[in-house]
Order: sequence, then structure tokens, then C-alpha cells
Amino acid sequence: MPKRTDIKTILVIGSGPIVIGQAAEFDYAGTQACLALKEEGYKVILVNSNPATIMTDTSIADKVYMEPLTLEYVAKIIRYERPDAILPGIGGQTGLNIAMQLYKKGVLQECQVELLGTSSESIERAEDREKFKELCEELGEPVLESIIAHSIEEGLEAAHKIGYPVVLRPAFTLGGTGGGFADDDEELKEIIKHALKLSPVGQVLVEKSIKGYKEIEYEVIRDSNDTAITVCNMENLDPVGIHTGDSIVVAPSQTLTNKEYHLLRDSALKIIRALKIEGGCNVQFALDPHSFQYYLIEVNPRVSRSSALASKASGYPIARVSAKIAVGMRLDEIKLANTPASFEPALDYIVTKIARFPFDKFVLASNKLSTQMKATGEVMSVRKNI
Repeated sequence: MPKRTDIKTILVIGSGPIVIGQAAEFDYAGTQACLALKEEGYKVILVNSNPATIMTDTSIADKVYMEPLTLEYVAKIIRYERPDAILPGIGGQTGLNIAMQLYKKGVLQECQVELLGTSSESIERAEDREKFKELCEELGEPVLESIIAHSIEEGLEAAHKIGYPVVLRPAFTLGGTGGGFADDDEELKEIIKHALKLSPVGQVLVEKSIKGYKEIEYEVIRDSNDTAITVCNMENLDPVGIHTGDSIVVAPSQTLTNKEYHLLRDSALKIIRALKIEGGCNVQFALDPHSFQYYLIEVNPRVSRSSALASKASGYPIARVSAKIAVGMRLDEIKLANTPASFEPALDYIVTKIARFPFDKFVLASNKLSTQMKATGEVMSVRKNI
């Protein structure tokens, strides 16, 4: 179907300041999305608290608000501007969380603002650890043994039931913030106390550790017509246990067999269709290097930092296409040069990404790499394998 004409003004939420675990990738994605919406004739209102971005340049959006990215401030802007719709999946986890808060507090309903792209139910199913686990089990997709904990006591009980080592994953946090590996009760108590505070819903997943497995990611994109494609797949040189944002990453994958590649690709497409995600989506897998056994680690129902890497690596503008899908366009209607966006890119070269760490500036920050992202940027190289 062609783009929607019943909406005129769209609010885009940025990702806020560049901090450890959240670099400038979302500025890249947000700029692409704002320009794509303007290209289609929509009025774009942007809210982002970071003036040091290209996204907040006055030429990128029709109106820019540099205000704190909190429920209170964004609600005020919505009540004043009265946009027809809000695009939540471009500003990383920050944008997604604020959009969900606005939805749950009834602000979107009060101001009759529509959530564009992926629905609130789909976001909830992907982000809520328990609901995601239930979905994977329904689909017959392998997930690790895990238990949800809402307190230190529940966390200890879960770890004893699963058996150490375990990994802790707080719900609705960015860049693995608050998570980590625990080998005994003392380590678990220390991590879970912090994790429960940082999770907006006070929920932490205690999961069996598979440290040392291969970590593979697929960038997939889907439209409202259920057309879904794989834009790019990536392989982490560092195994499971090091956050993908801190890992050296190569695209396309270099050590997967044809069977392994298609096994994981089929799983990623099955997941994005089951979640009914409209736009870009990042699916992360753990693959046993000695067998075909794999596990779904998580799904980001939004444009992620990996999307920026995949876009640059493949030449496929994921954020731009996601923004156009959000306003009702199908992949076959979106043109990239002279090619429909429904065609999967093919890479005949290798892209390598190495993270940039800020430990020279933040000398007191822990430089131990784990499930919590520490990088604030990255360097990418492109070369044919000759």
C-alpha cells in the first residue's frame, strides 16, 4: 500500500547523550529517519536532549526540541504540539522506553497519538524476558533455561535451581546495562542488586551461561505485508560473554557453514514474523562451535547499534527504510537507487568493526569487558578478501 495520508505530523524521539553503552549510532539512524519522513512530505518534530548531534540540526527536522528525555517533558511536548503519530524505534532503547511509558500512562490515548511501526504489544513481547521466552517456546525455537527474578532472594533461588555459572539480564535496559556473569552467590548478590535498580520494571532474567559459544547476529526487516528479508548477518570474533558492542565484528560471517547460515536465517525471519515487527530488527544467536545447537539470546524490536553497522556494511539504509515502512509503505514500493528495498543485499567484500573504548577519559570506569557494553564508538574497515 502507498504511504498514509491520514497523518501529517510525526514526533521522533532521539536517543539523548552519548554515554558509555550508547554511542553516536542512533544519531546516524535518527538523521536518516527524519530525512526519509520529510522526503515523503510529513512534518517532523524531533525531541533529543543532545545538541552535539547532526540529528538536532535545524535542517534535519521541521521543529527541534532540546529537552530532557523524560516522560514528563515528552508528554508536555505532545500535549502542546499534538502530533498525529510517534516513531519510537529510531532512538534506541531510550526512545523505545519513553514511547512505552507514554503508552502505559495513557498520554498517547489522551492526545490521540498513534504509535507507528511495531505495536506496543510486539515491543512488550520482545523486551519482556518472560514473554519472549514463552514466544520462543511456542515457536519451537531453542532458548536457554532461565527464571525471572524480582528480588535478590528470587535471584538466588533461580541460580540454585539452574546451577552456576549464570548470566543476569535486566529487562528494558540499554547496552546490557546492569547485567553480568555470576559464578557464586556473592557475585550474584552484588550484580542483581544493581540490575534490579536499573531495570525500569524491576525485572532480571537469571539465565544459564553459555560463555564461549559463537555469537551471531542477523539484521532483518519486515513490512506490514509480511515481506521480510535479511539485510546482513554478522559474526563476533569474541565469543558469547563479551557484549556485541564491544566485540570485533565481521560481516558477513566467516566461519559459518551454509547449513548453519540458513538455520539461523530461517529462525530470525520466523521470529520477526511472529512478533509482527514492522521495520528493522536485530536478532542475536549463540551457536555451539562443535554442533548445530543454537539458542536465541535476544531480539531488539527497533533500529539498533548493529543496524548502523549493517547499513554501512551493506549499503542498505535500514533506518530510512524502517521510517518509510512505519508510514505504511511496503518494501517493494521503497526504491533504493533503482532497486526495490525487497531485494536482499549481497556482499562480495568483508567489513570489520573494532570498538573504541573511553578508558583514557574515564579512568575510574571498570575496563573489564562482559555483558555490559563499555565502548562509545567504533572504527570500520571495508576490503575485498584478496
